[in-house]
Amino acid sequence: MKTPPICALPAPAAVFLLLLPILSGNARSADEGLKAGDRAPDFSLPMATKDTLVPAGIRLSDALRSGAVVLAFYPADWSGGCTKEMCTLRDNIAELSQLGISVYGISGDYIFSHRAWAKELNLPFALLSDHDHAVARLYRSYNPSTGYNLRTVFVINRDAVVAYVDPAYVSGSGESLERLRAAVKALR
Repeated sequence: MKTPPICALPAPAAVFLLLLPILSGNARSADEGLKAGDRAPDFSLPMATKDTLVPAGIRLSDALRSGAVVLAFYPADWSGGCTKEMCTLRDNIAELSQLGISVYGISGDYIFSHRAWAKELNLPFALLSDHDHAVARLYRSYNPSTGYNLRTVFVINRDAVVAYVDPAYVSGSGESLERLRAAVKALR
């Protein structure tokens, strides 16, 4: 039996079919996201550190001139899981830096929130403001049903190629951190 086109269905049925992927939690399938070996989309976003605001932002391609980067997409400043995630990265930044990696956290929060939060947590890395989630969408790290970024970690090598993706990074998880460490070490 052939399924009729959505426009031929009664309005409630058409809406249900359009919402089904979101309601079932499958708003993003594994084959939609970036994979290791894909070219990383370039972008420029405003940023903040615990000491500075940089509204003009930073461009990924410029950051890669200094070495590989970790892009850690997270839902929101000041939340429990995100605090745990950023503190875990903070507590391991010395090791990551020794391996030639720069870390950038990315959420939809404004740079003013980023600066205050980075200062509160004493974060030694920059937080990027993707307020309209355009970059999160490029990286398939946005959840349209919640309006927040997904917790996704990418390692981008100096050649702007995705070297590692953890599409379901678990904040505070030793296993997620160990996989990230292994991916960073594999760049050497």
